[in-house]
Amino acid sequence: MFSPARLRLTAAAALLLVLSACSGGASPTASSANGEITVAMQFPPRSAYAFDADDGALLMTLGVAETLTTVDANAQPTAGLATAWEKTSDPKTWRFTLRQGVTFHDGTPLTPDAVVTALTYITGVTAPPRSVRDTGLTVKADGADAVTISTAQPDPTLPLRMSSGNLGILAPSAYVAGKQPTVLRTATGPYVLTSISGADSAVLERNETYWGTKPATGKVTVRYVTDPQSRALALQSGDVQFAEGLPHASVEQVKAAGAEVVSYPAARTVELLLNQSAKPFSDLKVRQAVTAAIDRNVLATQVLGGAAASAADLFGPAVPWGVKTPPPAADPATAKRLLAEAGHSSLTVRLWTFPNRPEMPVLATAVQSMLGEAGIKVEVTVGDYSAQEPKVLAGDFDMFLNSRSYLSDFADAASVLTSDYTCKGSYNIDHFCSAEFDRLVAGLSTTSDVGARQKIFADAAAMLTEQAVGVMIVHPNNTAGSRGVTGFVPDPLGVRPVLPHLEPAG
Repeated sequence: MFSPARLRLTAAAALLLVLSACSGGASPTASSANGEITVAMQFPPRSAYAFDADDGALLMTLGVAETLTTVDANAQPTAGLATAWEKTSDPKTWRFTLRQGVTFHDGTPLTPDAVVTALTYITGVTAPPRSVRDTGLTVKADGADAVTISTAQPDPTLPLRMSSGNLGILAPSAYVAGKQPTVLRTATGPYVLTSISGADSAVLERNETYWGTKPATGKVTVRYVTDPQSRALALQSGDVQFAEGLPHASVEQVKAAGAEVVSYPAARTVELLLNQSAKPFSDLKVRQAVTAAIDRNVLATQVLGGAAASAADLFGPAVPWGVKTPPPAADPATAKRLLAEAGHSSLTVRLWTFPNRPEMPVLATAVQSMLGEAGIKVEVTVGDYSAQEPKVLAGDFDMFLNSRSYLSDFADAASVLTSDYTCKGSYNIDHFCSAEFDRLVAGLSTTSDVGARQKIFADAAAMLTEQAVGVMIVHPNNTAGSRGVTGFVPDPLGVRPVLPHLEPAG
């Protein structure tokens, strides 16, 4: 009889043979000799590459669609299809100067009217992307080389907002009344999207008239492979030359096959949320006791085996304003002292989480053990998130282990700070309410300097840590592997093109 481990190995080997057969047994260098590569992407298009379904970010990752602005490594807005921008005398209006010499993939030129058509379409759909929802955004042509963009209220983040992938600019020919815009041969990016096979695959060809640096690879076949293990096996076999989102357990095996694997920070935090609308977590000393009892460094390095970084604040190393140093080690003695000062010799609480992200139940069990050493008995329930959410938003819980991306659409944290931590926040699970914190975050509405905004983000995160609003547990890492190609550039912000940098090796 086979052991379970041997059965897993046998299944993996069988899949490896199938993938190798599909690729004809070609080596990575052989398949890329003519300037063609195949890649395995983690997330397929949600709705036929529709901008209002968050597929615009995917088009930007592929190097197909472009936006008026993009961001640099410091999350500052930088030139995209617009080369300059400035506020006008009207505080609700910005003027964007368009890049000259840009043509769409259908051969027509980038003009102010084309930008008006594209942005007017996306703001007029039934459910506009989050980046422009409820902003009252309107756009007008302004001369031969510029547009003006206005919002209902002064918006200091508008240049940064324009970097959202869901605000990609397509040629006027893409827009036909009553239909979803076509993305085949209508964008401006370094790659032309030439064919689509549903949510299974797509083919890209180099844009020979691109305004910037042309990709070194002439043709890219994109396969959408949702299963992490299948992506790892495809890279291991040489069936693909690049894969994103590799499972941590497969990394050493993939490396042994000759692939290079890169692990890099992601703008996501696993947080232990504590219900402050009721006892016992309405007491700051109890929340501080929980924080002192949990060893986040052990959770990152031992429990998750290095697949995450320990979290010292809400943001972490993925963004310029996040804390880069590790949090302190656990201190069970201090945790017990704080509990005693709060009037508790022991405590029993509920901890809820969900299994959709495989690390969540594992972390819940480890947290249960650590809190147990401090005298806090934890009853863990792993259930369906959709059933849990109404209860936690209503305050009917004790502790909730959640995983949250803290950037929505573009590199600015105002949205998550407002929705998750202000008194009237729509996703304020902690039920934290501080007039001082609300005043700090409200200051973002009149702060346009990106550096000044980032200081407010850091100050807000420090206040959350000081108040032990929740325990920021870990920041999960992203991974990507390449074999037979070079040039991958990690992007912790997830807002810049990935595929145009890949180049066949040798």
